[in-house]
Amino acid sequence: MSDAAGSADEQRPLTRREARDGATPEVDLPVVDEGSIPPRPPLPVGSAHPVDPAAAMREQLRQARGDFETHVTQAREHLDQANERIKARTGRDLILAILVGLGFGAILLASLIFIKELFVPIALAIAVLGIFELARALSAAGRRIDLVPQIIAGVALVLAGYFAPPWLIWVALLVAVVFVVVWRLVTQMMSKDGRTYGDVLTDAIVSGFVQVYVPFLTAVALLLLAQEGGQWWVLAFVAIAVASDTGAYAAGLAFGTHPMAPRISPKKTWEGFAGAVVAAVAAGVLLAIFLLNLPWWAGVIFGVAILLTATLGDLGESMIKRDMGIKDMSSWLPGHGGLLDRLDSILPSTIPALSLYFLLSPWATLP
Repeated sequence: MSDAAGSADEQRPLTRREARDGATPEVDLPVVDEGSIPPRPPLPVGSAHPVDPAAAMREQLRQARGDFETHVTQAREHLDQANERIKARTGRDLILAILVGLGFGAILLASLIFIKELFVPIALAIAVLGIFELARALSAAGRRIDLVPQIIAGVALVLAGYFAPPWLIWVALLVAVVFVVVWRLVTQMMSKDGRTYGDVLTDAIVSGFVQVYVPFLTAVALLLLAQEGGQWWVLAFVAIAVASDTGAYAAGLAFGTHPMAPRISPKKTWEGFAGAVVAAVAAGVLLAIFLLNLPWWAGVIFGVAILLTATLGDLGESMIKRDMGIKDMSSWLPGHGGLLDRLDSILPSTIPALSLYFLLSPWATLP
């Protein structure tokens, strides 16, 4: 009976579970050392924590600012090196010279364009400072210059150039020269310091020269300013003189090898003079056509005339400084030296500018 039951069980088909369990062989699995399993690499940050767009933008801006500051620092180092080379060759700080020149030119330009009467106090201040600067330089060289009468006569002479009739400026010049010369002689007689006659005579002549060089030439500029449309002529002759100086400086720095007047100014070259000619004539033609309504040939005459007086004025002041044994009249203007070191080419140019105003004005065309 039991045998029949056992055989019946053997003949019974297996269930799915029994077939699955019976099909799986019993295999001894190898033992794995957990220490030999490398650690799982960390998940990327972006997958766990998404990047904040604002933070990413701030990081990019920070990097861009850092790169910009690096480029600026490198450019500044290159500029400083170039400036030092130029300073070693010319004795001038180029960056300071440009900044001071732009500031001075902006004030001058604004006064002439908007209200030309504003140029009068500017010219008066320039004349007073120029008298003080020249008198101090001459006194340091051993000359006796009386500052108070020089300023009194200079102020009267400058104001006469704008407010008095044109012929009266010559009378004012004569009175100013006589006033400072007599003052010097009387002061010398009262001092009784044993100064020689040659020195006293030189002091008197130099005192009169101060009045002619600074306040009288400034008064001529104001006389031109007082004419109809004179402010444009003042602006034009100043611009031509500045263009002449700039052209001479640039050409001399780039190509200058042949000294022009080595005993007077060793750093001035014929190549620089050629650059001054090109710059002055070009500026004269452009200003004549577009500012003064003159034909182009009048601009050539204007440019050449200002070029000659500007060059002679520059060389003349160099002779004065060499005679006094100084390099600059003062150190008031960084990168330029003294005030008169910048006006040495402008002050003498007032004479041809006034003369050409009366000669060329009939050729002016209506705008």
